[in-house]
Amino acid sequence: MTVTTLRSQAELQALAESGAAELPWDAAAQEVIAWVARNFTTQASAVACSMADAVLPALVAEQLPGVDVLFLDTGYHFEETYATRDEVAKNLRVNVVDVKPVHTVADQDSLLGKDLFAADPATCCALRKVEPLHRSLQDYELWFTGVRRDEAPTRTNTPLVVWDEKNGLIKVNPVATWSYEELLRYSNDNLLPVNPLLSQGYPSIGCAPCTNKVAPGADPRSGRWAGTSKTECGLHV
Repeated sequence: MTVTTLRSQAELQALAESGAAELPWDAAAQEVIAWVARNFTTQASAVACSMADAVLPALVAEQLPGVDVLFLDTGYHFEETYATRDEVAKNLRVNVVDVKPVHTVADQDSLLGKDLFAADPATCCALRKVEPLHRSLQDYELWFTGVRRDEAPTRTNTPLVVWDEKNGLIKVNPVATWSYEELLRYSNDNLLPVNPLLSQGYPSIGCAPCTNKVAPGADPRSGRWAGTSKTECGLHV
């Protein structure tokens, strides 16, 4: 859903600073979303969702019904992920938007060589995730992410509200304080759609070629780009 009139970046940056100052470091997710609902319209807001679970879209939709949920359709997802996307679109009060790269997988193979994800995963992520999301976010004033502080050492200091310089809008992380167990409990208690891979050894789900099962007790993100030094796709750095 396209916003007809966006506030200036200076105005939005001031709002981000105000929100960061107003909300305590450990504010509840509902409190964070309530701040957004007071200051932004549903049409100006978007939720990024990997379709591992539906907790973030469900939380946001309670206060911003009909919000756009951006799904980065890389062309490499597990079938279970696509099925979860369909469930979210069917069962929640949201508008799922498939965000696609400029080139199909076949076109990318032809232009840059087959299986770029293996030869150069950083470039593959940049082309199939980072650029499409950046392009889509230009229609909004604010985006929600499901980043949590317990996911990885690189995410320990994740703020609840921050100015996203790279994309030129406000970034909100309502569940930053949650643990993985709290996420699953909320999902189960509210009977939300959930990717079945979560219960099959995949606590962090990305593209199928770059996501492995995780050993019990290991870092939840250790299955992402296993065997490489890569730890982030580039969306949150």
